[in-house]
Amino acid sequence: MVATNVKAETMSLMDKRSALEAEMNAIITRLSHPAAPGLSGNLVDVEGFPRSDVDIPVVRAERRRLAELRNDHQVITEKINQNIQILHSARLGNRSSPFTNSDTQTSSTIDTVAATPLQDVLVRHSPNSMDMDVLVSRPFAMVDEIADASPAVEDGLQLGDQILKFGNVEAGDNLLQRLSSEAQSNLGCAVPVVITRQGTVINLTITPRTWQGRGLLGCHFRIL
Repeated sequence: MVATNVKAETMSLMDKRSALEAEMNAIITRLSHPAAPGLSGNLVDVEGFPRSDVDIPVVRAERRRLAELRNDHQVITEKINQNIQILHSARLGNRSSPFTNSDTQTSSTIDTVAATPLQDVLVRHSPNSMDMDVLVSRPFAMVDEIADASPAVEDGLQLGDQILKFGNVEAGDNLLQRLSSEAQSNLGCAVPVVITRQGTVINLTITPRTWQGRGLLGCHFRIL
């Protein structure tokens, strides 16, 4: 019963998180428009006067709302991860009890997924429960800016994608520096990238390369 309640709560939280991400992406898109000031661009000109080409109250309100959404997103993500750990612990606790055939099959599926190199553990319930797969591994970065016609766009990356693995980078310290170094060291070479997009894990191959814009990818990662 407890596990069922936790699963239901997790599904609800994931829906809320998807809604937050959709609103965040909409705001980021508006603020990142070529004529817009960006997520942190100056709202005054070189002489210190308010920019006449920008609706400053609207920009300030959207930036404030984006900050609120990011905080809410972090809180929900932490709660989802806590629930997933509860579900994972419950599954491990049940391994010592007798299994029916369906339980054995479900446990085998979990163990197979848990053994993957990325250690992306999926908690799968019995066929009689709701159809739900919950990702245990935590994304470490999110694409919060991306340029049109950039290598990132052409290779399939989208605004709001959350990074689980970028080449040899998975988690740890100095992530922005490591991501930049990974892209530079693989100039012209395909880099395997694993992302989560609206709760779905997707494998991509992105090739860092020079193009008409800035950088080798044409996108910006925000560390989560």
